Parts: sequence; C-alpha cells; structure tokens
Amino acid sequence: MSISLTLAALWALVANILAMTPSRDHHWRNAYMLIAVGIPIVGYVTWQHGPWMGMLMLAAGMSVLRWPVIYLGRWIKRRTLR
Repeated sequence: MSISLTLAALWALVANILAMTPSRDHHWRNAYMLIAVGIPIVGYVTWQHGPWMGMLMLAAGMSVLRWPVIYLGRWIKRRTLR
C-alpha cells in the first residue's frame, strides 16, 4: 500500500476514534481539524493514484464529515436562491 493510501486510512481511523469521544461543541472543532488535514491527503492520493481514486477518497471523507457538507449545501442553496 502506498504512503498516500496509508495516510488516508490513518485519517479515517482517527476520524472514527474522534467520533467516539465526548464533545461539548458537537465535534465541530474535530471536524475543522479533520478537514484541514484531509484536504492535502486527498490531493496526495489524487496525485499518486489518479482522479478516480481521489474522488473515491473525497467521497469517503464526505461520508465521515457529512454534517459540514450538509450545512455547506444549505448555505450555498440560500445564497443562490436570493
């Protein structure tokens, strides 16, 4: 397994461990940290393995961080319907 896929798997493991811990802010601080670390990892996977694997990793990350994606979609919808 390549280094980029190893980092992606490690990111997924850390995301799942953080999801199991209690949080006062409903895990938003963890989500921001995971997004900041995950974007370069997705770029690295895309660079090493091509766009299809990059999109697969992006979809996996979006499934883990679904609430930030849902809120982003709602924000974009509000902005475009005005």
